[in-house]
Amino acid sequence: MDWFVVSPLLVVILFFVAVLAAFIDSIAGGGGLLTVPALLAAGLSPAQVLATNKLQSVGGSFSASLYFVRRKAVDLRQQWLNIFLTFLGAVAGTITIQHLQADILRQVLPLLLIGIGLWFLFMPKLGEVDKNARLEGLAYACIGGGCVGFYDGFFGPGAGSFYALGFVTLAGYNLAKATAHAKVLNFTSNFASLLFFMVGGKVVWGVGIVMLIGAVCGARLGARLVLSRGQKLIRPMVVIVSMVMSAKLLWDSHGAALLHSFGL
Repeated sequence: MDWFVVSPLLVVILFFVAVLAAFIDSIAGGGGLLTVPALLAAGLSPAQVLATNKLQSVGGSFSASLYFVRRKAVDLRQQWLNIFLTFLGAVAGTITIQHLQADILRQVLPLLLIGIGLWFLFMPKLGEVDKNARLEGLAYACIGGGCVGFYDGFFGPGAGSFYALGFVTLAGYNLAKATAHAKVLNFTSNFASLLFFMVGGKVVWGVGIVMLIGAVCGARLGARLVLSRGQKLIRPMVVIVSMVMSAKLLWDSHGAALLHSFGL
């Protein structure tokens, strides 16, 4: 087993990338925007990148989730059905991606993320206070847990934003409360996907564990800011991260063709 496949200097760089990514992810989601390109640039294969990124993501999402639970921002007993269906959804998504291509999602996702960013930008009162839930119980767990969990296992980018959006728009949570609960479901889907990547033997453990430690540190700092700063911090972060992720995904899909059209 190759525990490290990159130089010590790159490992140190990846550690700090994980700190920053987990900090951003615990507030607004989208940490993979930093970690996936960094792992690719370090020379890991695409399969190793996905597997190792899930390992470090588990560390960050667990750290933030534990903080929220200990601060009583999340009651796990009330979330068991959401957690269970999120786990099942993520398992189904992880299995499905091994047999299908995610090209359609790569085309549609930037539009969805732009929509999320614009929604939070032009609706400043969104998530300001708790409201009546539109969906509860099994109905919410299937959509806000199972469907988003499937997406996270199948593709992944922006899953944290989708979890949070579901809690705000469907469950009626305020934005800080939604972000805290979203991180618990994000950990659940990350962990479910990681189990399958471990079975496949694609995780680069040395790199992943170092990044996991960095993610734990970054996520804890971000989680503290979520509870102390709330909507004033989360809303602009969601807008910025959504727009940056959209630009990144659009560039990945069309950037090379655009440069080629200009003869570059």
